Amino acid sequence: MGEVNIRNKRASFEFIIEDRFVAGIELTGTEIKSVRNSKASINEAYCFFRRDELWVKNMHITEYAQGSYNNHPPTRERKLLLKKRELNKLNAKVTERGYTIVPLKLFISERGWAKMEIALARGKKTHDKRQTIKERETKRELDRMMRRS
Repeated sequence: MGEVNIRNKRASFEFIIEDRFVAGIELTGTEIKSVRNSKASINEAYCFFRRDELWVKNMHITEYAQGSYNNHPPTRERKLLLKKRELNKLNAKVTERGYTIVPLKLFISERGWAKMEIALARGKKTHDKRQTIKERETKRELDRMMRRS
């Protein structure tokens, strides 16, 4: 079993990342087994507040093959675990216009717990996205030039 490292690659393209946090996730038994087998996706996922608690929605965790009747719904809402101070900071920022919380990475910690790296982010405008594409292409060209010489 390899290291679990599930990333949201579109997040850095779609958003300007302002602040990062590492949160625990409340999972059931079959969910953690599927995550350990890297059978999860956070590309469509987003975070929201409900009664001062942070939840992640649209995170897809594939049903566990040997789960039988104990299996979980693949896209259920899952609670994120953070310190009260961090939750208050995030909630204050999200109430401001333009801020959102996006999942960046899902991983297993050294102690064996499922963790999610989340970010406080603002949506990029179209011209910002074009700038990102331009920088990426410039970097690619430089890498090609370096390899040739």
